Amino acid sequence: MRAVVQRVDRAAVEVEGTMVGSVGKGLLVLLGVEKEDTDRDLEYLLDKVAGLRIFEDEQEKMNLSVADVGGGLLVVSQFTLYGDCRKGKRPSFDKAAGAEMANAYYEKFVAGARSKGLSVGTGKFQAHMLVSLVNNGPVTILLDSKKNF
Repeated sequence: MRAVVQRVDRAAVEVEGTMVGSVGKGLLVLLGVEKEDTDRDLEYLLDKVAGLRIFEDEQEKMNLSVADVGGGLLVVSQFTLYGDCRKGKRPSFDKAAGAEMANAYYEKFVAGARSKGLSVGTGKFQAHMLVSLVNNGPVTILLDSKKNF
């Protein structure tokens, strides 16, 4: 499982002209699921995202989590995180999970974040989405449950 996590002042997702999810101060989480992922990958990534200390404390050091600052998450499914461009110029998505599995893990991730007491907005699975954000910092973190990076 992979995530691109961005510290934001605000972010929103629009589908067919309608806002379907948003967050104020918090994290935009672009989430990709791999065919080989298990609940262990899910728990690892969920724990990592919820506990990431990338918000500044009173000494302006990144030392606080999203919960520490009263922020929320906007979670958007993004299978293209498993696009492999090492050969040629057209990405291969062979490692990306199929829709049924990806949606199940996406929903489990959202439910898990909510069970941790976080406010969570979402995109719409398999929809064409317009995602807007104000990245604070900018701060962008790449996470991979297999620890490939």
